Amino acid sequence: MASESGTGTEAGGEAGIPIDELARRAGVTTRTIRNHQTLGLLPPPRLVGRVGYYDEGHLGRLRLIAQLQEQGYSLAGIAGLIEAWERGRSLADVLGFEQALTAPWTDEEPQVVSPAHLFELFPGSATRPDLILRAVELGLLEPCGAEVRIPSPRLVHAGAELVAVGIPLEAALDEVAALREDLDRVAGRLVHLFEDHIWEPFAAAGMPAEELPRVTDALNRIRPLAAATVQAVLARAMEHRVAASTAMTTTRAAVDAAAREGATR
Repeated sequence: MASESGTGTEAGGEAGIPIDELARRAGVTTRTIRNHQTLGLLPPPRLVGRVGYYDEGHLGRLRLIAQLQEQGYSLAGIAGLIEAWERGRSLADVLGFEQALTAPWTDEEPQVVSPAHLFELFPGSATRPDLILRAVELGLLEPCGAEVRIPSPRLVHAGAELVAVGIPLEAALDEVAALREDLDRVAGRLVHLFEDHIWEPFAAAGMPAEELPRVTDALNRIRPLAAATVQAVLARAMEHRVAASTAMTTTRAAVDAAAREGATR
């Protein structure tokens, strides 16, 4: 079980991450952190005097525990998995991999706004509670007391720009739902690339400890490549689609103009 101080890229100052900051970033309470340490799920912090400081490895472990709990694992089950996972491997390598595995895929910070601000972004939405409910169902908005939490401000502001140029809000929401399904399939294929060609050979070889840093490095390098690849392919696809649409609409306009001209003779 975890019994050493974790290692990793430290944040929150040279000393590391205080427990309150760690709890905030992991979305848990300080009591949960201490409970995980008592159960052996989380390595103890590095002590500076009488104050404990954590690092990114601890944050990765907390995120991993939360993800496993969402999959239905009990804390006892997670403890068994971690014990088996750490056996024969250095804690630094283990936490480094967990950090790479669970790190957020975006640096975007959620935003909390008032309903009035939301209605300013989307004029007319105040009289369409069905569309607000649809946005909540899609995860674009989350009730937060008397205010509204926006998990992805970039996505919501992009939607506001679409509405501002004349796209109906209902159509924009439909497109978000469709894009989510399309990109979920894309994400699945990219994950399978890692699983099939990097993780499965590593697992089939018995997950040798000396190979774990290489697997971690591959995972870290794939992260930015996934987003860059999707962006590059989307850009080429948009160029193709826009060119085809331009040719079609131009031709149609020319044909209509010729037809109108013929009708007036």
